[in-house]
Amino acid sequence: MHHLKIFIDLTRLNKPIGFMLLFWPCSWGLAFANKIKQNSDLFFYYFILFFLGSLLMRSAGCIFNDIVDKDFDKKVKRTKNRPIASGKISVSHSFLYVVILCLIAFFILIQFNLLTIILGMSSMVLAFSYPFMKRITYWPQLFLGITFNWGIIMAYAALNNNISSEIIILYLSAIFWTLGYDTIYGSQDMSDDEIIGIKSTSIKFKKNINLFISTVYFISIGLLVYLFKGFLGLNIFSFFLLLFILSLLYQILSIREKNKNFLKLFKFNNYSGLFLFLGIYFIN
Repeated sequence: MHHLKIFIDLTRLNKPIGFMLLFWPCSWGLAFANKIKQNSDLFFYYFILFFLGSLLMRSAGCIFNDIVDKDFDKKVKRTKNRPIASGKISVSHSFLYVVILCLIAFFILIQFNLLTIILGMSSMVLAFSYPFMKRITYWPQLFLGITFNWGIIMAYAALNNNISSEIIILYLSAIFWTLGYDTIYGSQDMSDDEIIGIKSTSIKFKKNINLFISTVYFISIGLLVYLFKGFLGLNIFSFFLLLFILSLLYQILSIREKNKNFLKLFKFNNYSGLFLFLGIYFIN
């Protein structure tokens, strides 16, 4: 049980918001592709595969991130008790978990067509480069957005075996969404991060953080409205799109409060992802 607890802490399985934010974009791409394929029989099967893939790759990514950041984590109050930083598990043992999780994820990946497999393999470069971005640029959140939302294109390709301009617009919208919510997440550690030299958009825009988050969220919304303008009206899709927009506006307004809870606002994006998935799925 002790080793199981370490594994759960290491992979953040007790904090599902991480793999859900990786999965929701996959579900958007899959739902969008499903409408073009006119309710493909593969939709629910692929839905489960992408969920499992998101769970596995998020878990592997967390471990790899902790390996790379172990010296930084020791100096940050929120992360100093993570298993690797606190010495509860060795780096070599942790890396073995990364390899095992990636191998299982690869077995899932090869269930798809060749284009999706190629896209999935290329995403590995992005995933394992991300932990180093905070050392070299104030825009690691942008790199995370590019990486975390790659599943939109993969899921679309899995059903349609191609990449369209429409799915690229949805992908761009998701990148700006991630840029906003991860800036909120990074705001928890600004004081510690500045001391140890970690870069982030939270630090870069700390004097105008509300303006920055408002800007990227409104760009995300604008791209969605442009993409789905032909489906707007008194229908289920518009209802859920409105809920998605209101969820982002809630975060923007909450950032202005003096006693803001950054972690709570970050987690609220789980509802945002769900709302948009339901909207796209129920497009007529």
